[in-house]
Amino acid sequence: MTTNQHPIPTPFTAASTAADVLDGVDLDGRHVVVTGGHGRLGREATRTLAAAGAHVTVASRDTARAAAAVAGIPGVRVEELDLADPASTDAFAARWTASGRPLHALVNNAAVLFSPERRLDARGNELAFSTSHLGHFRLTTALLPALREARGARVLTVTSGAARFGQIHWDDLAFAGGYDPGAAYGQSKRANVLFTVELDRRYADQGIRAFAAHPGVAIGPGPHDADRLASFREQGLVDDDGATMIDPTVGKKTIEQGAATIVFGAASPLLDGIGGVYLKDSDVAVLDDEVRPLTADHIPSDANTAMLDPDDARRLWTVSEQLLA
Repeated sequence: MTTNQHPIPTPFTAASTAADVLDGVDLDGRHVVVTGGHGRLGREATRTLAAAGAHVTVASRDTARAAAAVAGIPGVRVEELDLADPASTDAFAARWTASGRPLHALVNNAAVLFSPERRLDARGNELAFSTSHLGHFRLTTALLPALREARGARVLTVTSGAARFGQIHWDDLAFAGGYDPGAAYGQSKRANVLFTVELDRRYADQGIRAFAAHPGVAIGPGPHDADRLASFREQGLVDDDGATMIDPTVGKKTIEQGAATIVFGAASPLLDGIGGVYLKDSDVAVLDDEVRPLTADHIPSDANTAMLDPDDARRLWTVSEQLLA
């Protein structure tokens, strides 16, 4: 069990924004990859990292959409990456390695959210697990040479408070015996944290530190499609008229606030010398093993021992290698 899972503490709060976290941080000359770095939290992370001087590569399976979303942000480029396709993932890593660029931070941000129906990738893996975990696992391990070259790299994987409740369904990872959207999402988010624990254990002595970040439940301004609006209502993020109901103290955040913990993990010097931990509200999260019920007003999202279990982390690493062989 990691001994670093406790607040540092930092000067930031639940209401701090990504710009607050990177205020005064100089990332000039650093190379960063952000998967899904063109939408919502990913775009805000991309924007603030670039504003701090980083050269940011947005990796997306829809390059036209991504390019339109980040147009006008200096220091940002877009490259193709489909995390559910091993060939696409390998090709991205090969291009990066061939370029000779070190990789100072890899932000594993792309994810598949709740899907009402069971969806599989071409190899038969459940899509949320395939994209959020297996794709990032393959990408990260393929980019290890570039991460080593940076001599002090970070791998930040965006997870969720659902990792606290999610279970790894070891005997049925693809939910062939019965699909539940919440269970599939929770499994993918638990996998993100376990991956972080084992990645840091394996590579910290090679200068690569790993973090998992819970951004909170974030909502941005502007129109939303009917499905997303319904989801926001269920989570208490909007009222019946669609007006936002932000309260960062209970994890209901703006996009700018939600991206704060992502860029904190990717680039804040306050985390130097630390790794293998779960972040929340721009700090290392509290470790809380009390049973906390979910309510309409609050979804518990602190760390617990189960989501950081080193034996589960090693087991998941082995299973992931087997699924990707």
